[in-house]
Amino acid sequence: MENRLRALYALQIVDLGLDDLQYMKGDLPQVVEDLSANVKLKLALKKDLEETLKKSLSLRDQIDTEILSLKERIEKYKTQQFQVKTNKQYDALAREVDQAQERITKLQKEMEMLEGKAETAKQDAEALAPQIETMQEELVQKKKELAAVNKEHEDEELKLKHKRDKLASRLTKADQQMYERIRNAKDGKAIVPLKRNSCGGCYNRVPPQKILELRTNTSMLVCERCGRVLISDSIVESVTKETVEA
Repeated sequence: MENRLRALYALQIVDLGLDDLQYMKGDLPQVVEDLSANVKLKLALKKDLEETLKKSLSLRDQIDTEILSLKERIEKYKTQQFQVKTNKQYDALAREVDQAQERITKLQKEMEMLEGKAETAKQDAEALAPQIETMQEELVQKKKELAAVNKEHEDEELKLKHKRDKLASRLTKADQQMYERIRNAKDGKAIVPLKRNSCGGCYNRVPPQKILELRTNTSMLVCERCGRVLISDSIVESVTKETVEA
């Protein structure tokens, strides 16, 4: 049990060190992540608008070609009207002319709609371009700032991460899960020492009997109020000594 407690507390110390390094980075990692996501979103939106523009213009051109064909057909029908010999033939051609004209009217409305859609897509895409450029410039700058911070503490962070991996490998899966659950719920502190006979996490008074039991290092005791794992002074001293010697 004592070895388990030592490993857990050592892991806690390492994680607090990593937390400090993360704190030094401030909100830069989140800023970079958010900017990257926003740039990706804006680029996708701009691409969709450009596709809408392209598709709308293509359909407009197809309709324009059909309208020209219909106009040619109307002229052909009108010419044939002068050549027919019966009213029935004349009326049939007149109906063809009317139907073609109705079709043209309908297609012209579709053309206007597509041109409006294309113009809106074009304007929206053009408005996005400078926004994207600004965001990309900011992203490049923030990445540089983050890279500089990472470079400054790179060796220390790698050392701590390597040490963390070694410590985690000494713990059972159950202990790891327990540790992570408490750590996530308690602001990063899952394993705490006593401070003036109180919990080092929430400062709740620890009963004398539990303090005596705690000092034996034979069982895993938790604070009755906050649920953090409590450790004895001897565990703190031994782990601290190992850390200094390392």
